[in-house]
Amino acid sequence: MLPTLRASLPYTLALAVLAYLGFAFLPVLGFAQEIFVVIGVLLAGILVPVLVDVKDRAGVVASTSSLSDYKGDTTTLYVGNLPYRANEDAVKELFQRFGVVVNVRLMKDRQTGRRRGFGFVEVAAKDGDKMIQKLNDFNFQERTLKVREAKERQDADDTEE
Repeated sequence: MLPTLRASLPYTLALAVLAYLGFAFLPVLGFAQEIFVVIGVLLAGILVPVLVDVKDRAGVVASTSSLSDYKGDTTTLYVGNLPYRANEDAVKELFQRFGVVVNVRLMKDRQTGRRRGFGFVEVAAKDGDKMIQKLNDFNFQERTLKVREAKERQDADDTEE
């Protein structure tokens, strides 16, 4: 099940129950059922995305606070051959099986906004080697990951000297 569908499912079900109750009991009051169909569609189309967005923002606040919880030394791992459909949460969940994950950054193309198939995972230094051993050549979403310690970025000024 898609994460967005999973997130919106409880809200959609709640609105469906409310619509059912409206269909079952409110025609007695003299309202036409067609009005409730229109109102239900509008509510589902407006409220569900808003409620899911509010929930996602609360999750972002919770996840950013967990980033500052770890106070030890960190190391950055390069992760290559990522599936283009993989997101930060999925990669973080995978790496958390083997240790502490501080941050996940998946690279995107500047022009198209599409993921480029690689990223960087900042992890606790004590867990870095174990993650490399366990996840290098690991099959993740039908792709074989390449995991190694990230190299320092070389600036253009260094190549001229």
